[in-house]
Parts: sequence; C-alpha cells; structure tokens
Amino acid sequence: MKKMKLVLVGNGMAGVRAIEELIKLAPELYDITVFGAEPHPNYNRILLSPVLAGEQTVEEIVLNSWEWYAENHITLHAGKKVTEVDRVKRVVRAVADDGSVIEAAYDRLLLCTGSNPFILPVPGKDLQGVIAYRDIADTDCMIETAKTHKHAVVIGGGLLGLEAANGLMLRGMSVTVVHVMPWLMERQLDDVAGRLLQKSLEDRGLKFLIGAQTQELVGGDDGRVKSVRFKDGSEVPADLVVMAVGIRPNTALAESMRLHCNRGIVVNDTMQTVTDARIYSVGECAAHRGIAYGLVAPLFEQAKIAANHLAQFGIGRYQGSLTSTKLKVTGIDLFSAGEFMGGEGTEEIVMSDPFGGVYKKLVIKDNKLVGACLYGDTADGSWYFKLLRDGRSVGDIREKLMFGESNIGDTGHEGHSKAASMPDEAEVCGCNGVTKGTICKAIREKGLFTLDEVKKHTKASASCGSCTGLVEQILMFTAGGDYSAAPKKKAICGCTDASHQNVRDAIRKEKYLTHAEVYEGLGWTTPDGCATCRPAVNYYLISTWPKEAKDDPQSRFINERSHANIQKDGTYSVIPRMWGGHTTPDELRRIADAADKYKIPTVKVTGGQRIDLLGVKKEDLQDVWRDIGMPSGFAYGKSLRTVKTCVGSEWCRFGTQDSTQMGKDLEHALWAMYSPHKVKLAVSGCPRNCAEAGIKDVGVIGVDSGWEVYVGGNGGIKTEVAQFLVKLKTAEEVMEYTGAFLELYRTEGWYLERTVHYISRVGLDYVKKKIIDDAEGRKALWERLQFALDGEPDPWFESVQASVDVRQFTPVAAIAQGVSA
Repeated sequence: MKKMKLVLVGNGMAGVRAIEELIKLAPELYDITVFGAEPHPNYNRILLSPVLAGEQTVEEIVLNSWEWYAENHITLHAGKKVTEVDRVKRVVRAVADDGSVIEAAYDRLLLCTGSNPFILPVPGKDLQGVIAYRDIADTDCMIETAKTHKHAVVIGGGLLGLEAANGLMLRGMSVTVVHVMPWLMERQLDDVAGRLLQKSLEDRGLKFLIGAQTQELVGGDDGRVKSVRFKDGSEVPADLVVMAVGIRPNTALAESMRLHCNRGIVVNDTMQTVTDARIYSVGECAAHRGIAYGLVAPLFEQAKIAANHLAQFGIGRYQGSLTSTKLKVTGIDLFSAGEFMGGEGTEEIVMSDPFGGVYKKLVIKDNKLVGACLYGDTADGSWYFKLLRDGRSVGDIREKLMFGESNIGDTGHEGHSKAASMPDEAEVCGCNGVTKGTICKAIREKGLFTLDEVKKHTKASASCGSCTGLVEQILMFTAGGDYSAAPKKKAICGCTDASHQNVRDAIRKEKYLTHAEVYEGLGWTTPDGCATCRPAVNYYLISTWPKEAKDDPQSRFINERSHANIQKDGTYSVIPRMWGGHTTPDELRRIADAADKYKIPTVKVTGGQRIDLLGVKKEDLQDVWRDIGMPSGFAYGKSLRTVKTCVGSEWCRFGTQDSTQMGKDLEHALWAMYSPHKVKLAVSGCPRNCAEAGIKDVGVIGVDSGWEVYVGGNGGIKTEVAQFLVKLKTAEEVMEYTGAFLELYRTEGWYLERTVHYISRVGLDYVKKKIIDDAEGRKALWERLQFALDGEPDPWFESVQASVDVRQFTPVAAIAQGVSA
C-alpha cells in the first residue's frame, strides 16, 4: 500500500505532539515531512523561563532530539521557513539559506504556525536591544545582554513578563516591570492576589511601574535603546527592553492560502480548517469556537484529536478546554482557574492573611465551585480544579471547602510544598511502588504534561487514585503547571460529544427505547456505537424504561452474554445464588456432584459467602447450571452480587436482630437487579459488625431499637467507609429505604460509577433529601424498583426470556459437523 504524504508546517510543541500521537495510531500510513523556522529540534517552549533563570539548559528542554526524527523516518527541514503553499497542486514551498527553494507535496497538511509576539507600535520599537520573548534566540539574547549591560525594562506584567523579569534579575540586571493595568496578571488574578504578588516580587528586588503608559523608546547615538519614556514625561534607563504584552496567532501563511481566518485559523471540532478539509491546524494559531489557546494543555488535546482524524479513525471531537494558571517563578506559589473574579449570581468565600502572604478566594455558583484564586498556599489547587472540572455539588463540604482536601477526609496529597521538598526516593504511589524521582525523570525525559500521560508512563495514580493530588503537584512544579487533566464535561466515548448525563436525560425526555433512536437523536458519529458506549446506552435504556426498552445482549460484555465469568485460561467460573450466605446439604451435594461430573478443578468459598466453581468449559456451562439447579448468582454482571450476613439473633448470643433473615429478604427482593456497577450488601445482627457492613454499597446493622442503614461503602483497591443514612425501627422500613436508595442510584448513576462515587458526585445531603425527607418519593422509588424486577427471568433456567443465545455454548467443531452432515 502506497503511503500518503503528510507535511507539518511548524516544528513546535503542538504540531510535533500531533505527529507523536499519529505515529502511535498509524505508524505506516504517512511519509512525514516537517518544516521548522527555528534551527532547533522540537523543544519545550514553556520551560524557557527556567533556562533564562539559569535553572535549566537548552539541551535539557529538548523534547524530541534529532535522532527521534531519523528513527521515525521523518524528514525535518529545520531553519526553513515556509513561504508558500499551493492548495491546487498541494505543494509546500520553503526557502533555504542559499536561496534555493525546497518543495514537498502533501495529501494532508498540518498548519502549526504558532503565534507572534505583539510589539507596541511606539517610536523606537526597532532599536537595537528591543526584543520579544518567544523562543531560544530571544532567551540567548537576554542571557548575553545580561553579561554586559545593567538596566532592563520589561513591558507587560502578565505571566510571561514576570517570568522574564525574574530571570533577568537572577542574571544580575536591575529590572523594572511596566504594567498599564491596575494590578499584575489581571487575567489570572484578582486585585488582592495581584498586589500580594507584587509585594513578594518587590521584596526580591524587582521594581514596578503600575498604570504607566509607554510613549517612546529612546535610543542612543549607537542605535541602541537607552531609556523608556512615559506619557507623563518620566523616564527609566533601559539597555534592554523586553516586550511581553501579548501574542497574536500567526495567520500570515494561512491568509496567503486564502484560508478563513478570524482571530486565528478557523477550525472545526475535528481540527480541520473550515475552508479545506485536507488541511488541519492546531496550537496557538488555531481558532476553535472563537478561542485561540495559549497554554500547552489545550494544544495537546487538540493534537490528539487531529491525530485521531489523520489516522482515519474519525471519532474524536475537541470541545474546548478549561485551563488553570501557575507562575513558573521559583518560590512563589499562585494558582487560578475558572471564573475567579466572580460576578452576578456568584458567592465568594475569602480567606486573607496579608502578613503571612496567604490569600484564597473560592467562587461558588448554584452550589458548585466555578472559580478559584490562590496565593501563597496552592496545595489544594489541583483538588479545587478537579471540583471545578467535574461540576459536582459542594453543598456537603461547603463549611470545610476553604480548608482544603485534607480536611475533607481524603488527603490524597499534602500540597505543593511537600511535593517540592520530597526526596527523589520517596514513594508517591503505593499501589505501583512509584517514587517521586521516577515521576520527575519521566516528565522531563518524555516531555509529559498531563496526568494521563504520567499514569501511562509511570503507572502513578493509575490504580486507587489516592495519590492523584500529589502526582498533579509534582507535575505542576516539574513541567510548569500549564495543563488541564480533563475537560469539564467528559464525553461518554469518542463516538459522541454527549456525556453520560446527556444520554440519560435524552433517553428520559425523548423516551428513546432503542439504541438506534439514541444514536440518531444525539448525533452519534458512528451508526452502531462502539464497545465503550453500547453497554452504557443499553443499561440506560433498560433502567429508564423497564418492560418497554428491549435488552440487547450484544451490547453487553462477554461475561454478561455468557452469564458466567471468563477466566484467564478461557474457562469460566460459575457462582450459584446462596440467599444471605445460607445453604443446605442438598445444595452442597449437587455442587459437589457437578464438580466431580464435569471435572471442575477448583471449588472455592468466596468472600461473599458463596461457592465458586472455577475452570468450567464453555460447552459444559448449560449442563452445570441444570445439574446444580440453583439460581444465578449474577457474579458476572453489573448487578446485585451478594448480601453478606452474620448468624444474628437466631444463633449468636450477642445478636440483637435477625440479620440472616433480613439479608435473605433483601436478596430475594433484589437478586435480579442490574445497576450501573456491581452492588454488594451486608447485614450485621449487632454493632460488632461481623458481616463488614461498613464497607458495602448498602450496610445494615442491627441495634437494640431497630436497624441502622449505611450507604456508599467500598472494599476495593481503595477502601471507602460507608456513610450513615438513617436509623429505622422495622424490617419493612429497611426494605423500603434500601430499595429506594438503590433505585435512585440505578436511575441517576452513570454506567460503571460505584455508589461511593455517585454519592460523592451528587452529595449525601441530596440522597437524604430524596430518601428520607420525601416520603412519597421514597415509596415511588421502591415501587418502581419492584415493578422493574417483577418477573425478571433467571438466565440459567429461562434462557429465551433472558435473551440468552444458547448457540454460544455449542463448540464450533460440533456446529461445523452438523452443517456438513
């Protein structure tokens, strides 16, 4: 197969990241040619500030070496600026140093021309010593100037300007920052935080002229700048003037190609230019939905989407990014994200300690965190950012919100100061044994910028997630902090822009009853969905419209289609139902006989008080089910798994309630219940809690006066203690409250979301309002669940009603033999 030709114009971070992603997806699809205006391989532009400050070298911030291009068979024309693109002949032309023209044909073109620094249109802007701050050449110029000159003026008190000023000061220059706005970093900080930042930088030796308006750059007889004159007539000496007043998307080449440009090269959600579908654009030059991003995280998100389409997968969509800000000046901690300035309809929680140099402002709207501005103590920045992205209610933690994650009960991290001071050998991720040194090395050597990338390369935070906050802090101070771990609204999969909640809401509102109606109504990009979305949509249909929406077995995982757990050797396990862990000698004999008859190698008692037959051949499954003659344990499904019990008051001298009977009643009522994820219950007959009810999705504990009900426990990788819901007097009340909670979870939980995460998302107060405060609503939920479960078939003995395809249990050889006969 002949390879297509791909040309990348722009050898920067966004474009090369798109190439990296493309090589992962389709390494043999394209012959790739790259043109870069700078005579360098791809490097980390956002780490130029540490280079200027003397904390890193240029070699240390290179992301892709010269060897990388050769190893991946990429033709690189470094130091060659593209001057023309012929869209009709599909040819790119660049001019070499000797004046010769270099041509490259393309089938697909990726335009990543980046941005240009904005230069104030004042007299003297072309004098020697007046520069911008965008690339290695600018950085080298500042470093060399600092060796021979004394006075520097930085015009612009934004993120880049302050980093430049700090670096020049560390190089020994006397630096004045000129800022026309009322406070520093006005786009990222409010006035209080901006003034705290100014004081901190003044204490370090920087000088500031706030509100000053530059009128002219005054030159000397040697043609070099010597001072900056302001509109009030005052002047400050300047041997070097650094313009850091903003950037503009570089659209000159695109405009010459007659591509539509409006504050950038206009692209759609697949990162294709709206003018020519063969041409893609990502990075600072691209305008998506009217926004051109200047931070690295959105650019990498765009790169991933472009690579997905260039690889001809055609399923990714870019919807914009939520970004945060972190200043890369050693020893100064600030963080901001979202609508930190507040506004109409918002509330502000503020903590200010000017003497201690600490300021925090949290902005809340509709009971959700929508903005955060932190100075001096940014330990919880990533946690606030996660709350902001997820859009979860903070009503249940509002009183403790200002005091950080460690006061909520799930520490996860102890802050930026700890991350910075930890030794390299300190363990960060206990699940995978990953140290801080391993993480930092991967970030620097592999050019990682997102939490997902760190997870992929190091496995840190990839298991229980309790170390996520600390990993994010390490990432922020190592890579510069310009990242966004996840979009605020996460699509259910690559087939659609719709989130889990969007799909749930649409199914209920439009009364969709089939997959086809959902995919058509919500504009799925693939007509039949994928392995990720089909099971979720199937669950949402049958849980929203029981008895009306038809279960689609082909949209279930293989375990649920076979009604048994597939094992790593291809055999299956069978776990029959044992109500509340209670069994009989007759059941045990049948299990033993089946194990002997079908040569089942392993018989094991499970943690849920059942018996597991491991190593059953697929062709024996039906016969094993028939011979055992016990109901399905649904151990393979997103469903009720077990109701664990202790012996309770019937036998135990400490028992206060009949927990065994309570457990059996609950299990009989709920046994065929499908849910967003697996659900486990436990009933203990006294507060000694032998059934471990405190770490179950629903835990019931008998006390002298009745029963206590707990919800949202989890005994998995990260143990979660269940939260107290209600105290009840009768067994009938336990059934009703438990059923109502599970139905609320069934109809509002997202697919593959455990009860603990559902409660975390909506808040325990919300659950109590629905279950405890609303008696009629509670009864309606319980009745709805009973209606949904009434007459649910047992897949072992009612295969047709349960839509079990029994042909799957017949060996392929036997089918072939029957056909030939």
